[in-house]
Amino acid sequence: MNLLPLQVTGAATLLTVALALWAGSGEGARAGVRRAILALDRVSTGIAALLASLALAVAVAAGLWQVVARFATETPSVWSEALVRTALIWMAFIGVAVALRAGALVSIDVAHRYSSGALRRALEAATLACCLSMLGVMFWFGWMMAERVQFQEMAGLEVSMSWGYAAIPIGAVFAMVGVVAHFLDRRAEDLENAV
Repeated sequence: MNLLPLQVTGAATLLTVALALWAGSGEGARAGVRRAILALDRVSTGIAALLASLALAVAVAAGLWQVVARFATETPSVWSEALVRTALIWMAFIGVAVALRAGALVSIDVAHRYSSGALRRALEAATLACCLSMLGVMFWFGWMMAERVQFQEMAGLEVSMSWGYAAIPIGAVFAMVGVVAHFLDRRAEDLENAV
């Protein structure tokens, strides 16, 4: 078994968590790094939201065409089903970055709510490490899969299957930025107060 992906992901996760903890408080260089990460996040989360919305619009339009072609013209479209599937995959993997940034994913937050100070920050750091580890593995193996299937074509679309699998590593990169930004600037208070 090749342990290199897990070793690289583990090392990168530890370095990123250490950087986030360092930049999380303080002034001077720490505040500059924090501002830079949050500025990158504003751009990347905006792009991710736009791309996810466009992917959903493409899926809706292709699905509508599929229904019209099948029932109105009685000549089913050969490409629309594959396009709907691919667009929904892209929407989900890119859209998870927006959800992670907002802290809107389902979580068990009882420990977070009833902790404070250093314990709360340790729980947040552990959550960040888990998310980054998972996203690192998704990036690494998603990239490998996209390379592995580059010479296969999607049925109906006649484009490389790499276009479908590329959503995994690209979505993971957007999500990594979002999860680090969420650690530095939590926006889940509205979600925590919701009943």
